[in-house]
Amino acid sequence: MDIEAYELRERVERVEDAEATENDLVTLAIPPDTPVGEALERVEEDRAEAEYIDEQGEDAAYLEALEALRRVLQHRDSTPDNGLVVYAGVVDGETVEYVFDDLPSPVSEFVYERDNEFDTDPLETCRTTSQTFGLLVVERGGAALGLSEGDDVEKIETFDSDVMGKTKAGGQSAQRFERDRERQKDEFFETVADEAKREFLGDHGEESDGADEGIDGLLVGGTEITVEDFRDGDHLDHRLEDALLGTFAVEYATEQGLRQLAEKASDQIRDAERDEMREVLDRFFDALHVGSADGDSAPDADETEVVYGREEVEEALSYDAVETVLVSADLPAETVREIRERADDEGGDCVVVSTDFARGEQFREGFDGVAAILRFAIE
Repeated sequence: MDIEAYELRERVERVEDAEATENDLVTLAIPPDTPVGEALERVEEDRAEAEYIDEQGEDAAYLEALEALRRVLQHRDSTPDNGLVVYAGVVDGETVEYVFDDLPSPVSEFVYERDNEFDTDPLETCRTTSQTFGLLVVERGGAALGLSEGDDVEKIETFDSDVMGKTKAGGQSAQRFERDRERQKDEFFETVADEAKREFLGDHGEESDGADEGIDGLLVGGTEITVEDFRDGDHLDHRLEDALLGTFAVEYATEQGLRQLAEKASDQIRDAERDEMREVLDRFFDALHVGSADGDSAPDADETEVVYGREEVEEALSYDAVETVLVSADLPAETVREIRERADDEGGDCVVVSTDFARGEQFREGFDGVAAILRFAIE
């Protein structure tokens, strides 16, 4: 998990924890295509109406929430690219406002509601990965291309093929018919592969560094025989072949098939999201194992040095010796932020380790959730 995703999740959790005794908390979610001015107009109308009706001052907290929303909106000329979500209200006697204007994916619908707790549904996409995976379903009769990001599946294109069916035309020999059919199949597969290259690599003929320029992994679906033919024919660009996470049985080369592919590949997607964490944890545990096996012997120059525990990591940071800090996602947000800032100041990286898989849980329990891989050993 990158640090930005972790901090966003922490902000969402603070919103979830807020509650009031009355329905005085206001949620406002604005999709990208909705002008801020329209939302501001509604807020100002409700504020004026509530102020007129509330002669006894019973809605003071609600009015404060609307005023906070009004202030936020008045300072914005336009809606951010992925929309805007604002929460405002009085919690434990203090006026709070939470503004989300840097969302990883678009707000899907306009929400404006009053309750005793905030509605975090518009932020559900913040909990998902920001990684994007290419979807390709290929059949002899057609193909479909799409993208999967979080829980969203987006169809890019579907197209039919001209590959002949299994019944040959009258007067044709069986051998000639089969040759023509195979030729048409190969030509169609080449068309599919070229479209995948353009859509997933942003490539229009030029060579680039790799699939990570456009997608974080590729998933291919179709009937087992067709997918096998497609891959055996070496049609995919080598960068997409390297990015391939797996092939899956899918029935339809349609938008429905794309969704079926994303659902069947959910485990592979989760594994890919953890790749960075796994790689860093493997380095840490491997180095720890080597150090334990060597005992007090001097390490080789090319051996990786590690430390663990908050004090030890702080000391290593003070010596500018840290290459990568590992912190558990279960630590308080302030602790993670402090460690990250120290690592940034010293030119080191920071990786937040989730605890929803075995190695991450082992790291949290065995090392108090704080460790570091060093650039060099310190005494």
